[in-house]
Amino acid sequence: MRILGVDPGSQATGWAIIDSCGAGVLAAAGVIRVRPLSSPGERLRELYRQMTAVIARNSPDRAAIERVFSGVNPQSLITLGQARGVLLLALAEADLPIGEFSPNQIKRTIAGAGRASKEQVRRMVLARLPQKESISRLALDATDAAAVALTAAILTESPPQTPRSGPRTVSADPTPPSPPRWKRRPAG
Repeated sequence: MRILGVDPGSQATGWAIIDSCGAGVLAAAGVIRVRPLSSPGERLRELYRQMTAVIARNSPDRAAIERVFSGVNPQSLITLGQARGVLLLALAEADLPIGEFSPNQIKRTIAGAGRASKEQVRRMVLARLPQKESISRLALDATDAAAVALTAAILTESPPQTPRSGPRTVSADPTPPSPPRWKRRPAG
């Protein structure tokens, strides 16, 4: 399965394509940059145009995008939200199933801790993908996008099903079972 990971940004948007069969292979990655001096509408149109070109060139099967998180500057959040909306539109128009992941969820999945630093996430992305010379030179935004795609690959893979010996029964009793009562042993 080919997954497009997107790390949204209003001036620099990272993207990465992961072929998720087995351990995952980085097929392509890059950063979409828009001119900051153009009008907001022109920047959004350029972001949309470049993302649709990435989708057309790489033919992903699904997409994953980072969710917007809270921030200090409301204007920056609004601008980021607009860029993310345009990116979601490009993904939806390509009929791609879209997974959305929070920054903490991505960090926890890739680095094992929700408060991991960007450098820790970068090192783990590089460790999880087969080493190629070009991987170590990925831009930080493209590495973040690869982390988003890897998160989608890891969290959406279904574990192998084991056959059950009989029908599954579900208890109709809404009360949870009480914890076992433990007896203290005398000390000494």
